[in-house]
Amino acid sequence: MNNKLIEREIFGQITAHLKEQEVTVITGARQTGKTTLLFQLKDWLFAQKKVKQSQLKFFNLDLISDLTGIRNQDDFIKFLKEELGREEFLYVFIDEIQRLENSGKFLKGIYDVRLPVKFVVSGSSSLEIKSKISESLAGRKRLFHLWPFSFSEYLSCYEPSLRGLLKKDGISTLNRRKIMDYFFDFVVFGGYPRVVLSKDKKEKIAVLNEIYSSYVEKDIVGFMKVKNPFAFSKLVALLGDQIGNLVNLHELTATLGLNFRTIENYLFALESTFVVNLARPYFTNARKELTKMPKVYFVDTGMRNLSVKYFANFSDSRDRGKLLENFVSSSIVKLWDGVVNYWRTKDRNEVDFILRNYYGEIVPVEVKAIELGKPEINSGLKAFIEKYKPKKAFIVNLALEEKIKIRDTEIYFILPYNVPISLAKQQAR
Repeated sequence: MNNKLIEREIFGQITAHLKEQEVTVITGARQTGKTTLLFQLKDWLFAQKKVKQSQLKFFNLDLISDLTGIRNQDDFIKFLKEELGREEFLYVFIDEIQRLENSGKFLKGIYDVRLPVKFVVSGSSSLEIKSKISESLAGRKRLFHLWPFSFSEYLSCYEPSLRGLLKKDGISTLNRRKIMDYFFDFVVFGGYPRVVLSKDKKEKIAVLNEIYSSYVEKDIVGFMKVKNPFAFSKLVALLGDQIGNLVNLHELTATLGLNFRTIENYLFALESTFVVNLARPYFTNARKELTKMPKVYFVDTGMRNLSVKYFANFSDSRDRGKLLENFVSSSIVKLWDGVVNYWRTKDRNEVDFILRNYYGEIVPVEVKAIELGKPEINSGLKAFIEKYKPKKAFIVNLALEEKIKIRDTEIYFILPYNVPISLAKQQAR
């Protein structure tokens, strides 16, 4: 397995943007493969666009020599002009741009000189990117977010031929079983590239520990200035145990002995750095939606399992229902261009996810960690369909692939690995 050979799903979008004058900004959590992606883009420019070596400048600001070399804006502009004396156009790649003080203003100043230079930059801390770059480069950049591997990308590491089968209907029982076995492993250990590429379970857990330690040290203690990393980590563990459940901030303050505002700040940090995501309740009244308790999920299920120190096989796991629901949540967050809610009523009817697009359409998604043999619809989904009459609904389960109709609502029973494909089709409508 070789990470450099795996083309990320976002790759085509980024290469299409390379022809634009705007700064291409690639952000994401630590260890999601941003540096590798930059090298893949570099190789693509050489192979597909016949860009010469002398036209591409690469700076890694984790290296002191590179950081020192471009720190002075005036001198860097002078350097670019000197290089442009020999070439008509330059591509400048800057990895870990947040290392540069006032990086947003630095790039804005160079961009506004209007040199024939295309900037492609990456940053590991989303908070730092937002605070240092987004405001200064308003109207001058496009942001791309690189997530941990999707399940489709994960399959490319092991059996690339299976990746092509994901979009096909009615695949053989043997290949479906093989895909599901890979899926169960993926849900337990997650999609961080170094974790996926690790040889065995022990090494995977060690890499996850290293990634989390680096995250706490650099993002949380370093940038967010969290003064109590032990309490922060304890909060992460509590949230890991509560995935799919409502988050009661008052209970967390009592359990951790922290004040309410501190808990809010910690949650904001976790959500802003793409460790957790929060689903809020579905109401037609926006004020109610903002004031009711959210449900919590982790962006990566491997990181969630690290937080609770539990890596049992999916089939044996006490958390299989939680993990499957978390996988669906993660798929939605990565793909859905709209609002994600859950639905729960006083008489205990509920639906796991309610997706809303910007045109007012709603799509309920229910998750069942069981092998359904025939179509079954629980009372919560039935109640939601009766009340809101959506055109489509999805029921994720471990065995059944079928479509039925209740009145005007088409209900699709799908396997977990088909969730991203189903969402993409729904998004394209």
